[in-house]
Parts: sequence; C-alpha cells; structure tokens
Amino acid sequence: MLIARFAYTPRTMKAYLALIDTNTQGPRCDVTPLFADREAFSQLADDLAEPFLRSDIGAVVAIDALGFILGTAIAERLGVGLVPARKGGNLPVKTIPETFVDYTGEEKALELRTDALKPGVAVLIVDEWIETGAQVSAAIALVERAGACVAGVAAIRMDRCPVTDTLRKQYTVHTVWEDA
Repeated sequence: MLIARFAYTPRTMKAYLALIDTNTQGPRCDVTPLFADREAFSQLADDLAEPFLRSDIGAVVAIDALGFILGTAIAERLGVGLVPARKGGNLPVKTIPETFVDYTGEEKALELRTDALKPGVAVLIVDEWIETGAQVSAAIALVERAGACVAGVAAIRMDRCPVTDTLRKQYTVHTVWEDA
C-alpha cells in the first residue's frame, strides 16, 4: 500500500500520502485509505484549504464522487457552503449540464442546479485527483456558465498533460502531491 508508481520524496510531499494505495488495477490510485485515517485526512484538508484561507472564496464546488468527501472538509475549513457538481442525470431539478470525455474515452456529463451559485461568487473547485483535466474543465465551464468566478482548483494530485498544464496557467491550482 505504499507509493509505488510515483517517486515519493519527503521534501516535496506530505508523509500522509503514503496511505494512498497505488497498487491497483488500471491507471487510478485509491485515496480511500487516506480518507479513512482521521488525522491524515484532517491534515490533508488543512493543507489543501490553506492557500485559500485569506481569499474571498464564497463556495466550494466539489466534483462527483470522491471530490464530495474532500470538498466537504475543505468547505468546512473555509467556512463556506458546498455545491456538488453531480454526474449527469442525478439531480431531480432543472440543471446546467456540461459534457466531457473522461480518461476512459467515454462521453460523460456533470451538472449543477441552476440556482446553485450566486453570480459573481468566487468558487474553489475541488476533486480528489485530476488525471486528464477533462472533468475539472467541465466543472469550470459550469461555474462560469452559472455566472460565478473560479478562484482556484484544489486536488490531491493533478497529473501532467497538455490540458492540465493549460489549467495550471489559467487558474490558481493547489495540490499536495507534486512530481519529484
């Protein structure tokens, strides 16, 4: 259950990241062991929220599904509400939808309630792991279509690829797992 796929160096990453299971089937890691450790999870939420504590964040938009867990903890740290960006078709009310193609090559959708965000509110978007940038780009589009402003993006890790490199240039991105 220790870091296996990526080089772990204490000078660049927090020790609690060793709780992430990288010995998994397929390209994804399992962050749930980190979530299950109360102290480690609390420190993770503190670390991800810290750069945004002195900003004017008015809401956290958390991406379905594991982003909900992390986003809730960060929203609590920031003293703001949580707005879930749900998978398409799950909300029983009028929504703003946004489609994207995820890391599997499948077309999917995220949606927000049409009344979820106030125009002009500064939003922090949270997901547990950003692989290709497609899903977080859809969340950004939803926030902007709702009239709110993206103040930043927080995740345990954002993998490197052309889309995520562009996102890093356009938005304040804070992660705790960086390439060594």
